[in-house]
Amino acid sequence: MTSEQDLFERLLALDHSRAEPWGPLHGVVVAAFTLQHDHEPRPADDPALELLRAFVERGREGLAAVTARRRRANSHRGAGLARPTGPLLPAPAGFAVRIGDVTVDGGFPADGHAERVRAWALATLTAWADQPT
Repeated sequence: MTSEQDLFERLLALDHSRAEPWGPLHGVVVAAFTLQHDHEPRPADDPALELLRAFVERGREGLAAVTARRRRANSHRGAGLARPTGPLLPAPAGFAVRIGDVTVDGGFPADGHAERVRAWALATLTAWADQPT
């Protein structure tokens, strides 16, 4: 059986190709995987959660808006990136969709990939949102 880490590395290789549909979803993939495997509390306004929210709510247009805003804030002309200040959320105990659900027979075929990643992002957000503040 392939480990989640192995699947993640396989998906990252596709992401780094920058090819459709994998490349544009790289940030979402990293955020979802990290939020499911880093068992530390996170602020409610954590950038990884913000990125997943933007993708779930507005698709790639939402990702583009978040990325553009972060780039402007992080430029020499910007005020810098604000540190999260929201209440800390404990890490969830489980997730309804994991990276193994994004794969199809051990691979990540282009057909339906964005929809599977969206389901993964939504399940990750839902689990974090269900945590007490």
